[in-house]
Order: sequence, then C-alpha cells, then structure tokens
Amino acid sequence: VQLVESGGGLVQPGGSLRLSCTASGFAFSTATMSWWRQVAGKEREIIAWLSGSGDDGKPGEFQEGRFAISRDNAKNTLYLDMNNLKFEDTAVYFCRRSGYNDWGRGTQVTVSS
Repeated sequence: VQLVESGGGLVQPGGSLRLSCTASGFAFSTATMSWWRQVAGKEREIIAWLSGSGDDGKPGEFQEGRFAISRDNAKNTLYLDMNNLKFEDTAVYFCRRSGYNDWGRGTQVTVSS
C-alpha cells in the first residue's frame, strides 16, 4: 500500500490550495478514504472522510465549510480543496485508508503573510 500526498505549500491567509493523494496497492475505488492534519505539538485530527463510491462522507467539525473532500477513482486519487485558509490551518496534511493503519507521509501546508 502506498499513499502519496502532494499540493502543499506556502499560501497567504484567505488563499486556496488543492491537495492530492495518489494511492496504489489496494482497491482504491472501494476504499473509504480520509484526510487528516496535524498541527505542530497537537494530536492528529480528522478533516473529512469519503466512501469509495463518493456517495457517503462526513466533514470534520472545524472546517466551517471551507474544505471539501472528493475523489477520482479512475485516477486512484483523493483530493482536498481548501478555501479561505487561515493561519491556524498551518499543519501537515495526511491521507489515510480508513480502517487501516495506512498513511501517507504528509504534505506541509503553511499559511502565512
């Protein structure tokens, strides 16, 4: 199993980013996937999850409607669209195959002016 996140970087407050997670080594189209993040010094927290079909999912509690999870099963890729980014969104963002201890290495998102 391999999960590789990309798309992180430095962005100004109010800006947007799209993160991608490319998966391999398992049946991606049937796997529930999730995005998590870890702020320095804090525990990892879930952002949102999405079923294999994309028909079922749930956002985390803190998003305020700013983040959206989606997937393209033909490309074995999970996405996280983040809008109106805030300083406190600075973190390492991870994707995970839900229910398994399968994690990517993460991608750093830094929100700074």
